[in-house]
Amino acid sequence: MQQGGGSEMQVTWEDQQNINKFSKLNNRFHELEDEIKTAKETNENLEDAGNELILTDEEVVRFQIGEVFAHVPKEEVETRIEEMTEANTKTLEKLQEEKESIVSQMTELKKILYAKFKDSINLEED
Repeated sequence: MQQGGGSEMQVTWEDQQNINKFSKLNNRFHELEDEIKTAKETNENLEDAGNELILTDEEVVRFQIGEVFAHVPKEEVETRIEEMTEANTKTLEKLQEEKESIVSQMTELKKILYAKFKDSINLEED
């Protein structure tokens, strides 16, 4: 690896491990962003379904179970939507906590790697 002044910089095994760890964390960070986006969209869809359910006058509504629509009492569907929303919200919270942890770890690794390699390494997104 070349430093800006032309002198060679030694990359130790520990440095390589830190670089690899940063790369894995960065990949997981991007996966988490996608999972969080999907979970938020699911929450919005569940909220919309709950709102539509409030507006309906029907006592029995069609509810999708897998690939099949079943006729289910309105109260049961309301309960299922609430349970699904709670479960999805918990999942979303866990994903956001994991993302915060990863950001923290990546920040620490950036400090270590930039301290050693300065401008010879680029850990920023383009």
